[in-house]
Amino acid sequence: MLRLKKSERKINIAADLRISGEIRFDEPMAEHTTFKVGGPADVFAIPSDENDIRELLKFAKSKSIPCFVLGGGANILVADAGIRGVVIDMSRFNSITAAPLENGATVLSVGAGLPVSRAAAWAADHKLGGLEFIYSMPGSVAGAVWMNARCYNADISGILSHVDLISRTGNPSRYHPKPDDFAYKRSPFQDADSIMTGVGFSLRSADPRSLWMEMKDHESDRTAKGHFAAPCAGSVFKNNRVFGQPSGAIIDSLGLRGFSIGGAKVSDLHANIIINADNASAADVRAVSDHLAREVKNRLGFELEREILLVGEWEAL
Repeated sequence: MLRLKKSERKINIAADLRISGEIRFDEPMAEHTTFKVGGPADVFAIPSDENDIRELLKFAKSKSIPCFVLGGGANILVADAGIRGVVIDMSRFNSITAAPLENGATVLSVGAGLPVSRAAAWAADHKLGGLEFIYSMPGSVAGAVWMNARCYNADISGILSHVDLISRTGNPSRYHPKPDDFAYKRSPFQDADSIMTGVGFSLRSADPRSLWMEMKDHESDRTAKGHFAAPCAGSVFKNNRVFGQPSGAIIDSLGLRGFSIGGAKVSDLHANIIINADNASAADVRAVSDHLAREVKNRLGFELEREILLVGEWEAL
């Protein structure tokens, strides 16, 4: 993999890369993740349209450098050494429109980079139900689809109408969901070499006041569990209850709430949440999560599966 010196990167990219969006160098990823940790991205690109994405992919291929697609920065832990290659920030893909169907449903078409909570709020304000379960969850629409986000007994695949994609070779396509393609916290996009640009949701007519009451209840529940008390990424380990209890209850049963390494700490409010309590490093957060998994394995025999993705140059440490 090609890794250019700072001066070489700037000269080569300025000469070779033309997009209508924005290019930054050595951008601190701590400013783009919900953990507020993570080292610099060599090249941080903010495309404005699909043509920009194609140019970025073409450039990365010509330089033999990798691309990482960034949504809302939730559910990821970026290494202190940062991310080599190009980070593609999808935040400008934030459109939202609604179109009624003959069967009475409405398709809400949303840009991949729009915060998923904002999509839920827009839908409720326009008398459309279906996304309310995900209100106040951090992250982007595409990130929620990629993970098949699930909470409050609903998941994103249950309302998915279509997904617009660009392949790594620059070709557009539209995916229509198949039931067998999704499972708990699994989607076909986790194994696909493509970039989501837009998502369609099939929604129903609903009373906006009832929707907002439900959404505020979910927000209050997340507040009580400590999701907003300090920088974090929500649940660290998957919660599919294969061990009979939620992962947080399992960790809590071992007295690990409040355990800390460096500036990272298991939340006092919920044992499946690690918070950046005091200028934590990414290594601190990983060390705490590794300790929790090791303790559960050694003392109970359960192998917890980490939900948070490790991103960047961890092998450099």
